[in-house]
Amino acid sequence: MKMDYLYDGSFDGLLTSIYYSYYEQRAQGIYSEASYQFNMFTPSTVIQSDPVLAARVYDAIDRKISVYSLMQIYYVYLSNNTAKENLILKYLQLGFQLGPKIDSIHSHPEVLPIRQTAKKVSFEAERFLGLLRFTDTRNYLYAVLEPDHNILILLADHFADRLAGERFIIHDKKRSLAIICNKKDWYLSDFSEEAAIPDSETEQLYQELWAKYFTGISIENRKNKKLQSHFIPQRYRHNLVEFRKSELL
Repeated sequence: MKMDYLYDGSFDGLLTSIYYSYYEQRAQGIYSEASYQFNMFTPSTVIQSDPVLAARVYDAIDRKISVYSLMQIYYVYLSNNTAKENLILKYLQLGFQLGPKIDSIHSHPEVLPIRQTAKKVSFEAERFLGLLRFTDTRNYLYAVLEPDHNILILLADHFADRLAGERFIIHDKKRSLAIICNKKDWYLSDFSEEAAIPDSETEQLYQELWAKYFTGISIENRKNKKLQSHFIPQRYRHNLVEFRKSELL
């Protein structure tokens, strides 16, 4: 009898569940234990995350399908798609049958949702490379974002390289997570904002100047709010100083 596998929400946990689906009992579905809705007609079991088994699945995807497919499923895992685990499960079932050929059948019903979802995650991560705004708190640089997808891990290396030698925190307020960098190394951590992050006096001055510059260079009869919203969606603007301190929010 097929059953639902419940995992801890980690990527290792997801790959461990896929391992058990292949070598123990085939999964009807894979779900995060935290959000699973129990059904009296469908048996379920909790799968304990096992890094060794997860590594075996990781290596199998790399060898038998492709590095590209591995990247795609990781991006889907980071997405806010509520069906992501089962999209990945079905994709890998097909991938282990077809091997690298799966990369060329873009319109297949098990492949297309993976590509579309991964593209959304990749696009949002690239967008925030330009949209993220840091403030100086005297002791470290601080940036806050509330992305649609769980993209912090995709931003970390870029900003660790760009801000080499700086202490900084990139805070995903929606998920209470943060990338914390201590000048050399960075790590992902739970992070709850218990109090307002104070700006230095110099930072407040520069924010005012930047907001005035942003407003001052706009040409009234050439404003295109539709185009501006395409590049900077409304849902991001309350964390951008130039919008927060102007009438354009």
